[in-house]
Amino acid sequence: MSRSVIFVAIGGMIGCVGRFGLVSLVASLLPFSFPYGTFLVNVIGSFAIGAAVGFAQRYDWLHHDWRIFLTAGFCGGFTTFSAFALENIELLLDKNYLTFGLYSVLSFALCLAACFLGLVLIRN
Repeated sequence: MSRSVIFVAIGGMIGCVGRFGLVSLVASLLPFSFPYGTFLVNVIGSFAIGAAVGFAQRYDWLHHDWRIFLTAGFCGGFTTFSAFALENIELLLDKNYLTFGLYSVLSFALCLAACFLGLVLIRN
């Protein structure tokens, strides 16, 4: 097994557990039909992956294995676009079109903006 696979596996495990904990916490605090937990995780994860890539591009000391750990591992395990897709399908099946539209558009726009902000803030 290559070293990169181990870094991805460990980062993914940490990211998955972090996602589960944060989504569970937010759901217990905000028990509404809008999936706030997944929304928050996607925005935070998008910022984190942008920042990690920005660090890797700006600083030579961030070894390739650590970049893999942070991006493919942690952020890959933490962000939840598969859950995002499922939740959107459920909103559509429940005919909750307004929430579906808001959730989809806001998630897309804010995650792109957060990723860009993370990348630009750290890289420059």
